[in-house]
Amino acid sequence: MNITNTQTVLLAGATGYLGGYIAKALVEGKYNAKLIARSVQKLQALEQQTVKIIKAEVTQPETLKGICEGVTTVISTVGITRQKEDLTYMDVDYQANLNLLNEAKKAGVKKFIYISAINGHKYRHLKIFEAKEKFVDAVKNSGLDYTIIRPNGFFSDMKDFLDMAKRGKIYLFGNGEQKFNPIHGEDLAIVCLQAINAKNTEIVVGGPDILTLNEIGEMALDAWQKPIKIMHLPDWIRRFAISSLRTFASSKVYGPIEFFLTLMAEDNIAPRFGTKRLHTFFKDEVSSL
Repeated sequence: MNITNTQTVLLAGATGYLGGYIAKALVEGKYNAKLIARSVQKLQALEQQTVKIIKAEVTQPETLKGICEGVTTVISTVGITRQKEDLTYMDVDYQANLNLLNEAKKAGVKKFIYISAINGHKYRHLKIFEAKEKFVDAVKNSGLDYTIIRPNGFFSDMKDFLDMAKRGKIYLFGNGEQKFNPIHGEDLAIVCLQAINAKNTEIVVGGPDILTLNEIGEMALDAWQKPIKIMHLPDWIRRFAISSLRTFASSKVYGPIEFFLTLMAEDNIAPRFGTKRLHTFFKDEVSSL
C-alpha cells in the first residue's frame, strides 16, 4: 500500500495509541508524511527523508499556520478520553480538530480523515460524543472529501478489564452477554490508510472476534492466571450511577464513565477486520508488567 511522491499525508495525534500505529504504518509504507505533535521527542525515531516531524499544538491555532502546505490528506486521531489540563471535550475533540480543518481548507487539502467512534450519531447526548459529532458535522460541511472512521472500541480501552482481573474479580452490569468486537490499533491503522482512497463515506469497523463481556472478563482473568470470578450487578445500579454522576460530578469525572457505562449496556457489533486477538493482547500486557 503506497501513494505517489506528489502526495503528502499529515497526521495529527501521532503520539496517541492509534496515532502511533498510523505513524509507524506511514513510515513502513514509505508515504510522504508530516507528523505533528506537542512532544516531538517521542517521534524522532520515525524521522527520515520522506517523514517530517513538526512541533505544533492543535489547541493553539497559531502553531498550525502553514502546516498543511503541500498536504493532500489530513488524518486526525485527536481526542481525549479523560479531560485533563483544564481542557474540555469541546476544547480538544471539537475546537482543536476545527483549527486543523481550517488550516487544511486554507491550504487546499483534498481529503480529511477523522476517527470518531461507533454509533456516534446515536449517542450525541454523551459528553464525549457531543464534541466528536459536532466536528463530524463540520468535516461533512467543509467542502473537502472526507472519511469518518468509526471503530468499535480499542484494545487499549479493554485494560479496565485487566485492572479488575488483577484484583481477582470482574464486575459486570446485567447478564454480561452484551456483544461487541473491539479492534487493535495496528489493524485499525490499516483501515485508516486504506481510507485515503475512499470518498465522502463513513467506515464502521471492529476486530475479528465478536465477544461477550463475560468472555472478555474470562480472558482478562485468564491472562492473570486467576480463577474465573465474575459478579453480575443489577442494571438499575448502572442507570443510577449515570444519573448521579451527571448531577453531582464534573464532566471531567463523569465523561469517560458515562461513555463506558452507556456503550457496555447493549450490543455494538461492527463489520469485522484484522488479525489481532484480544486474548493475545491481554497476555502480552500482563507479561510486559
